Amino acid sequence: MFEAVRNNKRIAQIILAILIVPFAFFGMDAYFSDAPGGNEVAVVAGTPIGALEFEQALRDQQDRLRAAAGGEVDRALLESDALRRSVLDNVINRRVLALYAADNRFSVTPQELQETIAAVPSFQEDGRFSLERYEMLLRAQGMTPAMFESRLAQDVRIQHVSLAVGDAGFAPLPSARRFLEAQLEERTVSELRLSGAELAADLQVGDDEINAWYAANAARFQRPARLQAEYVVFDREAVEKQVSVSEDEIRAFYDGNPGRFGVAEERQARHILLELAADADAAEVERVMGEARAIAEQLRKDPSAFAEVAKEKSKDSGSASRGGDLGFFGRGAMVPSFEEAAFSQQKDEIGEPVRSDFGVHVIQVTAIKPASIRPFDEVRGEIEAELRSQVASRLFAEQAEQFANMVYEQPDSLAPVAEALKLEIRTTDWVSRNGGKVGGYSNERLLDALFADDAVSNARNTEAIEVAPNTLVAARVKAFEAAVQPPLDEVRDQVVAELRREAGAKRAQEQGSAMLAALDKGEAVEGNFGAVRKLQRAAPGLPGEAMQAVFSAPTAKLPAHVGLALPDGDYVIYRIEAVDRPQITDGDERVKAVAEQYGQLLAERDFAAFIAELRKRYEVQVKLAPQQAR
Repeated sequence: MFEAVRNNKRIAQIILAILIVPFAFFGMDAYFSDAPGGNEVAVVAGTPIGALEFEQALRDQQDRLRAAAGGEVDRALLESDALRRSVLDNVINRRVLALYAADNRFSVTPQELQETIAAVPSFQEDGRFSLERYEMLLRAQGMTPAMFESRLAQDVRIQHVSLAVGDAGFAPLPSARRFLEAQLEERTVSELRLSGAELAADLQVGDDEINAWYAANAARFQRPARLQAEYVVFDREAVEKQVSVSEDEIRAFYDGNPGRFGVAEERQARHILLELAADADAAEVERVMGEARAIAEQLRKDPSAFAEVAKEKSKDSGSASRGGDLGFFGRGAMVPSFEEAAFSQQKDEIGEPVRSDFGVHVIQVTAIKPASIRPFDEVRGEIEAELRSQVASRLFAEQAEQFANMVYEQPDSLAPVAEALKLEIRTTDWVSRNGGKVGGYSNERLLDALFADDAVSNARNTEAIEVAPNTLVAARVKAFEAAVQPPLDEVRDQVVAELRREAGAKRAQEQGSAMLAALDKGEAVEGNFGAVRKLQRAAPGLPGEAMQAVFSAPTAKLPAHVGLALPDGDYVIYRIEAVDRPQITDGDERVKAVAEQYGQLLAERDFAAFIAELRKRYEVQVKLAPQQAR
């Protein structure tokens, strides 16, 4: 693939910004066909999004999150309903974008597709496109280049739509300048704080007041019902521990799939590219072809001059600096005419000039890697893992039914199912109904089942509940404590502390408001303001409410004062002693940066509105909540 193709930054930016490739790997063609698997999680324009398609997209997103975090990701996040909803929305959004692109005949040229592939970092080594790495990654996904490129073309069409909307975001420089000036405005302030706790330190609280407050706020002290549970987890990992694959099975798979482990022939070539427009007239074609034939004849007489001639005359600026070298490539990587010539020439032969969409090429094949079969030892681990996964998939489906039946038919214990399927019986700490977790799973159905009357009263097993893809949990109550309302004597100190806090906050606000009124009249007040400090909106030095109060206070006359009651019961008066407003021109580089960021926000807003309109146009129906598609 030509070096000029590899360095298209625009396409690289598209890929990085909108993450084309992860979706291209996994079934963009399914956007125009019925999804397998039967269960529909949504319908778009009359065509279904199946549960299998959704679950695949979810697993892909979970894998990306794990990779981005180096494997350290909170399991609750990966299994959260919020993530599932986000993934479902994304699948729907991409479906409506694909339909819009098809309806409006968005197209992708072969050159654009090549540029897109070459710019993908995953396909590069040392900053350059690697055909070997490209084909290896596709093989790992069970795909051919043709399959991948077909799916990627669909994704690029979607990105054309996205960019057409997103590029419309625009922020005027004067607006950006005013925003920046506000952010960089500096106010010099000092504060006088009235402590609610100190003002209430001498407060005497009577029994009647304590009793009345406790009666009115008893629910605040109630401890909710809680339980401890035993549980077992049945998942793919548990099944795979039981699976073994024999050496004969691994060898038989290797011998039976020679095409899968083969490495296609690759060739290394160098070329000299002469410019020739696609619409050039006959005279121009003959002139350039004549020049190319002359170069080829010259080089056949002196092949050692190829590198120097390429540096001097080749219009492929990237490869010209390396004497025209394009590295190794296989079939499908080059445009057809170039490929046909390169794979028909003998090693070191300088063939007849070849015309392509890029111009006219003089080609020399410098090395040939013949087709080969990867050795058994190299792929043995890969085959074993695949065979284990295949067996585990079949076993999981069979044993999942056994798991569900056993916990239902033998409801008084989890021991039989644990023994039969070699599972570990685990125990939770105390778990409450709201926000509780069983084995790291915060699952509404599982918690509902555990706190149900039958499970609590009779210590029955819950049914087998799918808490994550391919993960079933059954549990039973080991110990239960009903909701408890503690007596007043047990929480008396907390009640007194709360009464004092409320009283202190009230006293602080009353005194602070009186002091603020006096300061506004120019009168002196008791108390000392602390050291001065400088604040900027762009660099908050106070809590959000305090920053808002300080920067929303009128400053026509200084010093200015503003008061604020704080959540902890204190009251603070801020004295604004000086205001420094920067003078910024529209040409300031910072204004341009702010305008760009603001433009991105506008583009995101416009794109969200565009997606919402498409979802109406193509009649999106969400058939199942994401947590039901499990």
